[in-house]
Amino acid sequence: MPLREHVRELRTRALLATAGLLVGAVVGWIAYPWLFEVLQEPVVALAEQRDDLISLNFGGVATPLDLQIKVALFAGAILSSPWWIYQLWAFVTPGLTRRERWTTLGFLGAGVPLFLAGGAVAWWLLPKAVGLLSGLTPADTANLIDAQSYLEFIMRMVLAFGLAFLLPVVMVGLNLAGLVRGSTWAHGWRWAVLLCFVFAAVATPTADAISMFSLALPMCLLYGLAVGLCLLHDRRADRRDPFAGTPDDGAGGALA
Repeated sequence: MPLREHVRELRTRALLATAGLLVGAVVGWIAYPWLFEVLQEPVVALAEQRDDLISLNFGGVATPLDLQIKVALFAGAILSSPWWIYQLWAFVTPGLTRRERWTTLGFLGAGVPLFLAGGAVAWWLLPKAVGLLSGLTPADTANLIDAQSYLEFIMRMVLAFGLAFLLPVVMVGLNLAGLVRGSTWAHGWRWAVLLCFVFAAVATPTADAISMFSLALPMCLLYGLAVGLCLLHDRRADRRDPFAGTPDDGAGGALA
């Protein structure tokens, strides 16, 4: 596919993904009161547990409106995840044969649960992070947490974890598109493990090892699973075309 066609395809997929995001954001706007209660639950539970004054604080006149827009977009990203994950997959693998297009449903069915699982891991870690960070508040003082900073922190965490868990979907998509062979992913496993732990150390809000390993280990396991799927696909492709994996075959062989 020529470069101009790639750019046009990218624009089309981005517009479709954005449209789905906006539709989901409308639902998030309507459900904002319930969503806000859910998002502030770690703070409420911590205040009840410690019997201290720990509460969210709206520091500006326009802050409530700003937060409602951001929470609505956050909800839209989660609700429309099947749609924009499909658009990502359709862009990465535009040249699949009819026989291979069944994998779209298979990896869409894998990508959405992986994204949601990553968000669930982040949500599981958040009460620990809030408790640890707010525990540094000196005695006989109140902890009025800025609502905008708190909610942005939660939303970034959930989305970052969710996107991290999409790693194997992107890896397999690049492999099916003929851009990266499975052997390339396999040879780079040491760097992959290092990057997984670096990402986990940066993405997790606390300095404890449990939080870091809770993200890094699943990412490493998913990387290994994706490598296995890529190698299996390459083996089948090489049987159909014995010259597919040679250095003269273009991008796929060159990257091997």
